[in-house]
Amino acid sequence: MGKVTGFLEIEREQPARRKIEERLQDWFEVYQPFPEEKQREQGARCMDCGVPFCHSGCPVNNLIPDWNDLVYNGRWEAAIRRLHSTNNFPEFTGRICPAPCEAACVLAIDQPAVSIKLIERGVVDRAWDEGWIHPEPPEQNTGKRVAVVGSGPAGLAAAQQLRRAGHSVTVYEKSDRIGGLLRYGIPNFKLEKHVLDRRLQQMRAEGVTFVANAHVGVNLPVDKLTERYDAILLCGGSEQPRDLKIPGRELKGIHFAMEFLPQQNRRCEGDHLDPALDILAGGKRVVIIGGGDTGADCLGTSLRQHPLSVHQFEIMPKPPAQRAASTPWPMWPLQLRTEAAHEEGGIRDWSINSVEFTGDAEGRVKQLHAVRVGPPPKFEPIPGSEFTLDVDLVLLAMGFLGPVRSGMIEQLGVALDNRGNVATDADYRTSIENIFAAGDMRRGQSLVVWAISEGRKAAASVDRYLATVAEPVSQHHRALA
Repeated sequence: MGKVTGFLEIEREQPARRKIEERLQDWFEVYQPFPEEKQREQGARCMDCGVPFCHSGCPVNNLIPDWNDLVYNGRWEAAIRRLHSTNNFPEFTGRICPAPCEAACVLAIDQPAVSIKLIERGVVDRAWDEGWIHPEPPEQNTGKRVAVVGSGPAGLAAAQQLRRAGHSVTVYEKSDRIGGLLRYGIPNFKLEKHVLDRRLQQMRAEGVTFVANAHVGVNLPVDKLTERYDAILLCGGSEQPRDLKIPGRELKGIHFAMEFLPQQNRRCEGDHLDPALDILAGGKRVVIIGGGDTGADCLGTSLRQHPLSVHQFEIMPKPPAQRAASTPWPMWPLQLRTEAAHEEGGIRDWSINSVEFTGDAEGRVKQLHAVRVGPPPKFEPIPGSEFTLDVDLVLLAMGFLGPVRSGMIEQLGVALDNRGNVATDADYRTSIENIFAAGDMRRGQSLVVWAISEGRKAAASVDRYLATVAEPVSQHHRALA
């Protein structure tokens, strides 16, 4: 815990966001620095609650009261050791996690929660600045070889854990750069990529091998992996987007969010895209369909490209301003959330169902026809509420339906569950003995913090399995590598 009376004396405080007019001109993170003394004060608010429900709210089971107390007492180096004991990448979760731990904070029953996410980021950022984070290679190698497919948060967490256990680990990534969702799915204004790059540098120094432009099941046959490795861990994510199957969907100018967002991240990396393939919001009337995190990312990205207008529509009703009675503490609350992007501009609306797109003679989308609807599950149209909106660019951000089945999954022949995800047992093992799966590919669309948790747990299962393998892959197959 922090200070015994801290939660009675100190108010919850968060770092200020940069001015809107300033941050809309760049792609840097939106939050301003938060002084050390204020971070220690926020740690002081952690109360002696007896049973810290924040543990159960956190997918990686962070020891939150422990490092809150250490921060309050100025023991920052001890705090990063405690934080790293459960989370490989607190600099990622400290920036982009929605903080289910805070929703489960005991103080949040009747007061603002402890600023857990803020303190987590403060601890790890200071640790990098002070040089307390360094490579941790294993003392000895086991001779066992593991392939990790996918370099998102699940794959990276698993790879680091497996390498530190002494195994030879190679991470295969289909894109031209390592990082998966962290690299090309999350905008720079939420996660600047130097934050990712410094962690990758650490992992390379620990002995993890990364192979980019390696699309397993496409330009890299799956048998190349099954022949060479003692175990394979699938961490390819949930990349099959939910489509909007209404008349006019085939018109030009209608794109999935994950066609739009990676392009801007590439521009921020210095890439030059083919102008004929560019998807840009600048000077256009934009509609974003989907009200979740991906929709908010599309909103912030669109606004930085300076559109004529942006509307974000959600078919579900507007959530209440405070925790809904249907989601009592310590559950993740149903309530209205306002991201940084929402305060930057655009019009946000709920209970909107898109009915049809219409276009011009050249086949480009020009109008969205929609109607207001009643509550779920029927979403009955409200008579007389139909409307038409002029539009030049439509971004579909309605979630994901599971992993892409063609290619790797089909070629491996692993079983799927009733949701179309890769099926595993409690040890993250698929229907094939030495093939495991973790992250969104296994559990479906979820959070970065859940992906890290799954990667760590799957790595432990792979490690236990490898302990039962009498001999590593043959010298012949080693030569193939």
